[in-house]
Amino acid sequence: MKLRTRQNDELIFELTERERSCLVNVLGLYPLTPPAHYQLSRNQCVPEPEEAQKLLDEAMAEQRAGHRKALDEFLNSSTRFSRAGRKVLFTLSEPEADFLLQVLNDIRVGSWISIGSPVELPPIPTQGNIRGISIMEIAGFFEGNILAALTSD
Repeated sequence: MKLRTRQNDELIFELTERERSCLVNVLGLYPLTPPAHYQLSRNQCVPEPEEAQKLLDEAMAEQRAGHRKALDEFLNSSTRFSRAGRKVLFTLSEPEADFLLQVLNDIRVGSWISIGSPVELPPIPTQGNIRGISIMEIAGFFEGNILAALTSD
């Protein structure tokens, strides 16, 4: 994945077909962070903590449903992916890039949680954590490239 063009607020990336497939597949996993991960307070110093947590859970569920719908519309846009010879052009605006970073971060954090939230990744993946590590690394790859494009001049 490489940035091909940046014009005004539009980013055009050049991807291989494999990268396009990886991007679509990893985005299809959203939402991946478990709802229980979002805690209003870890020290319970909140008045009526159960009611407050319930409100947070409802708000997060609503936001995730809205993001999922927006992500489906984003991926199904007829202008999102186009062909350029053997390459695939992936077009998004800067606001769409910010949205995509939120989605990819959820996927990355969710996969990190799924492998036990380690401080460091194990040097040799196991059967139990290879899927989570792979998802985390793929999401990170796309996050890094999008962030680099947004911060380049």
